[in-house]
Amino acid sequence: MRVREMRELTAEEIRTRIDESRKELLELRFQHAARKLENPAKLRVTRKRLAKLLTIETEKKAQR
Repeated sequence: MRVREMRELTAEEIRTRIDESRKELLELRFQHAARKLENPAKLRVTRKRLAKLLTIETEKKAQR
């Protein structure tokens, strides 16, 4: 999902995506620790997606 598309989401949808990304990141960290993670780059991608969502959420709160 591109940043432009993320900015079009409602606050509720952003919060849902943030929660999903955090859960996914937690699972990926456990897999990585257990040496069962097939694609370690997915950790970085998920972290960056979470950061983008959090930034957009903060921007939307500041606009209010």
